[in-house]
Amino acid sequence: MIGVLVPAHNEAEHLGACLRSLALAAAHPALRGEAVCIVVALDACDDASAAICRSYGVDTVELQARCVGAARAAAANDLIGRGARWLACTDADSQVPAQWLVAQRDAGTDVFCGVVDLDDRLPQQSWLRSRFQRGERWDDGHGRVHGANMGVSTRAYLTAGGFAAQRCSEDVDLVHRLHAQGASICWAGAPMVITSARLTGRASGGFADHLAGLAAAAAEPQPQLALAS
Repeated sequence: MIGVLVPAHNEAEHLGACLRSLALAAAHPALRGEAVCIVVALDACDDASAAICRSYGVDTVELQARCVGAARAAAANDLIGRGARWLACTDADSQVPAQWLVAQRDAGTDVFCGVVDLDDRLPQQSWLRSRFQRGERWDDGHGRVHGANMGVSTRAYLTAGGFAAQRCSEDVDLVHRLHAQGASICWAGAPMVITSARLTGRASGGFADHLAGLAAAAAEPQPQLALAS
């Protein structure tokens, strides 16, 4: 069985789209009927996130940690208890492509690290997406870690000690420990996961703060070049 874990803190705005994309990935014919179980870790949610999960028939675990690492670990532990052999990870403000789980399964490695791009449906977000794209690597071997597009075998996950209870960079921390123990890693340029371009995130120091930094740098006045006399 393939497990999919999604941490969520008050993600009612994006969660429905995320779960719809996961349902399509779970139903991909190339999985040849392998069971897929999706678990959302509802971390201190006081919005409609739980109701949205119920409406999609998705299982949940609840905690009050306000910590994405703890939320990922709680969902992972639940899935391992159900017999998951592979743990695929994404975020509640992200949408995965239909072939997402197939690509992770077929990579043949202990770890799958994919890339993300920004949702630019709003016109004011297009410039931020362009700036983000210029600063990233997109080909295979990219070396980037995104919790919104990664997966790990249960065996390797347990050997590495699982997600640490960190408020950010828990994904990078886990991959570093997996690498140190000799796990094989697929740094895949495709398939790509689309994530929100919000500048205020759920964790200080996380991906939204990185985008906010790009936005702030773009807004800084550029120095004027002195003209030779």
